[in-house]
Amino acid sequence: MKLNIIIGGAAGQGINKVSQIFSNVLSEHGYFTFNYRDYASLIRGGHNFNTLAVSNILIESHDAHADILVAMDKRSIKTHKQALKKNGILITGDQFKDLGRNINVALAGALTKILGIPLSALESEIKSQFKKPTEALEAAEKGYKTYRTSHELPKLKNHPTILAGSQAIAIGAINSRLQLYIAYPMTPATNAMHELAKDQLKNNLMVFQAENEISAASMALGASFAGTKVMTGTSGGGFDLMGETLSLQGISEIPLTVYLASRPGPGTGVPTYTAQSDLDIALRAGHGEAPRVVIAPGNPTEAIEKTSEALFLAEKFKTLSIILSDKHLAESEFSSINKPNKTPDFKIKRLIPGKNIVKKSSYETDKFGNSTESYTLTERNTDNRLKKYNDIQKYVRENFEMIKIHGKKKSRNLIVGWGSTSGAIKDAIHNLDAKFLQVIYCKPLSQQIKKEIQNADNVILVECNVTGQLGRLIREQTGIEIRNRLLKYNGRPFHTDELNRLIKSLI
Repeated sequence: MKLNIIIGGAAGQGINKVSQIFSNVLSEHGYFTFNYRDYASLIRGGHNFNTLAVSNILIESHDAHADILVAMDKRSIKTHKQALKKNGILITGDQFKDLGRNINVALAGALTKILGIPLSALESEIKSQFKKPTEALEAAEKGYKTYRTSHELPKLKNHPTILAGSQAIAIGAINSRLQLYIAYPMTPATNAMHELAKDQLKNNLMVFQAENEISAASMALGASFAGTKVMTGTSGGGFDLMGETLSLQGISEIPLTVYLASRPGPGTGVPTYTAQSDLDIALRAGHGEAPRVVIAPGNPTEAIEKTSEALFLAEKFKTLSIILSDKHLAESEFSSINKPNKTPDFKIKRLIPGKNIVKKSSYETDKFGNSTESYTLTERNTDNRLKKYNDIQKYVRENFEMIKIHGKKKSRNLIVGWGSTSGAIKDAIHNLDAKFLQVIYCKPLSQQIKKEIQNADNVILVECNVTGQLGRLIREQTGIEIRNRLLKYNGRPFHTDELNRLIKSLI
């Protein structure tokens, strides 16, 4: 069973509140949800909408077509009426205008009735969210009584939790006992900074907003040099500015972890939408050659795990670790019953200025930390950096999950993808003769990828960018070109039904 509910309105009308309240009601009722947020770069007006997918099994994506359309304004009806299924239900906000700011609660009441969930479940959620819930409870009851039940959702025994990608990044960092997060706000990385900031005293953590991304990265590297476990975060445009500091990290070998939450470019692009177009810069940004780690989780559970792994690898190997996400993962809300793996043991010895004599600079140095232009020392240092990367490869392959295989394990139809697109792929192949190779570690890259591709009869690459950046990386590392490609690059993620149809056409 899967239902899709589109909730549309102008910015500031409270569509996120409808989604939040009703998602929590569904979760308490034992159902899994996935909430996709689509919004323009506006504070008021325009058109925003959420698509809330509901299922009795785990889901990580939404469909293009809706069973229910909740329209808080006429523009939402005009925009989404074609997406509403033939027997779909339309709920409008006009009939609740007298409720003022509680229109969204009334709409949640209407949804609760339509899906056959007791009003008491919604009332419990309202009481947990509102300090003075009387008016909200009255609005919920009015919305509930206005509609009749058309879908019976019996209570299930599941106990899912709801988490957005940004929250998961913060949890992973806190689990790893992060001490300092320095960043300059940039959508969609900003929410992770907010999540870390809200309980920073409780978590023995400081969050600092720098004046720009150059300062954020440089301050983070300096704090790491002083012995602090530190992280910085940004989106593509800010990451560009960090390039020189990333090169400084490479030669100074000071641990540094960067959270890169992508959005469409080049330039400002469409700043509140999504893309997987920053894999290339994550792999290569900065001049010169130095080791780094690039990890791309696909859902919040993986984001918790891989944030911890990124921080651990940065500390253990004194390297650059990049956690690669995007707007779709960062801001979508997933429900899950899966628990993240245990946080790596961080008992790593470091030389700390003040306790030890430590010299670092942007120059090649001798063993005492003194600058040098010796060709023999330059060659030796370069070889040592390459050896470090080989050590990282070996350690990651022996200790961490670099890829995952989903679907029918013996299928000869192989889908290859990474990051936030993983959710739509997993849901799209649910009833197909196909398996999905999810690439999690982009650098180092798993040797198993080549074997999986060679053992398949039909290989399809799925990415949200125009050039197939993962495909290009695989060709570079394995010599294999994946010719069947499903690429989406309009700032929107793949829909489950859309991707299912496209994959069917190729297998």
